[in-house]
Amino acid sequence: MLSERIVTGALRVLNKQYLHQEPVDMESVPGPRPGHGYVLYAHVPFCERLCLYCSFNRYLFQEQRAREYFKRLRREMHMVADLGYDFPSLYIGGGTPTILLDELAETIDLARDLFSIEEVSSETSPNHLGPELVSVLKERVQRLSVGIQSFDDGILRQVDRYDKYGSGEEIFGHINSVAGQFHSLNVDLIFNFPSQTEEMLARDIELLKQSGANQTTFYPLMASPRTRAELARQVGHIDYAREAVYYRIIAESLSPDFQPTSAWTYSRETDAMIDEYIVDYGEYVGVGSGALSFLDGRIFGNTFSLRDYIARIDAGQMSVAKAGNPYSKTAMRRYRFVTDLFGLKLDKKRFERDFGIPVERGLAAELAFMRAAGGIAGDDGEFITLTEKGRYLLMVMMRETLATSNDLRDHARDELPPDERMLLIEAEPCSVPRTEPQRAAAV
Repeated sequence: MLSERIVTGALRVLNKQYLHQEPVDMESVPGPRPGHGYVLYAHVPFCERLCLYCSFNRYLFQEQRAREYFKRLRREMHMVADLGYDFPSLYIGGGTPTILLDELAETIDLARDLFSIEEVSSETSPNHLGPELVSVLKERVQRLSVGIQSFDDGILRQVDRYDKYGSGEEIFGHINSVAGQFHSLNVDLIFNFPSQTEEMLARDIELLKQSGANQTTFYPLMASPRTRAELARQVGHIDYAREAVYYRIIAESLSPDFQPTSAWTYSRETDAMIDEYIVDYGEYVGVGSGALSFLDGRIFGNTFSLRDYIARIDAGQMSVAKAGNPYSKTAMRRYRFVTDLFGLKLDKKRFERDFGIPVERGLAAELAFMRAAGGIAGDDGEFITLTEKGRYLLMVMMRETLATSNDLRDHARDELPPDERMLLIEAEPCSVPRTEPQRAAAV
């Protein structure tokens, strides 16, 4: 598809500029600005198994290390509160946030004490679903998101998840074991695996519809430039030419049971909590090792090093270690264009209020391209909405943005000292400086 190739090429150039970060010496992120809304993101970088296609900051789980990390994560939340921030929403990602349910519960409870949290989203893994998780999180978490990737046993074996998380049939049972216990139960699936046929995709969709999940997010298979070769070796080369075909199959097959609520999320209910917090909140504060913040048109990146993270928090400073250049006015307009349309409609009045210029003038070329590509479904003077093709093009924009972000994460991982890089392949603790009478656990 010509429009997909144009978008892909443009985003690969622009995102290198927009997402680039350099080391900085900062004690904290900037404070809040009056009249701005923010969301809080907390990162828990521990997993029982590391997935090849995931570039988020993650380490193999070791209990003592993780407990020491959670302590510092809560201290960093206190620092954010001291800056004057308040949040209506908390998103907890990873890694696997449910790796220690008691620590996660304490962290959520603290966030509710410190801030005006009304809704909490948390990621988890299929093997964590069950009565204990429901007992601990039912009253604390409104949206639970489960990463399963596929119900197909062949794909699960290919991406090294079958032995850890079980067969597709077992995963289906895990999902149904918690169905109806949360406001939104989201199932993450990946499409366009090289070995995935249309029949395999159709079966994933049918099993999803039969499950108790009331929301799904279908991510396209994506890889950073650093991991493309290894991913190709393990699962094959990604065929972007058929990506649009699979996207259409998903959209058509899910209807009418599921309706789109973002460019890659579909929900049974109209009031389901959508997948991406950037749609409702343009700015966010990230706490935890490897988390990002986006504030006043500037990206701030937290240290990937667990040792450095502990040292910074124990020294009374936040974990921000890198920052990007401030976005230009055009870049901020493009950011709003993408985030609004990713959520399926662009608020024209809000755009003009915030930028002092109509979107037709502020982003004339971008809007003209979307119209010419057949991506605009309607424009009633208040909202611009998307066709299915438009949703696909917004998904491509997000795919390329995440791929560039993944590349930056891979570079950050390469900068880790050798002993911490070993935590990516074996669960042995690394040393940290003495901060208390007893030696702190390696984090």
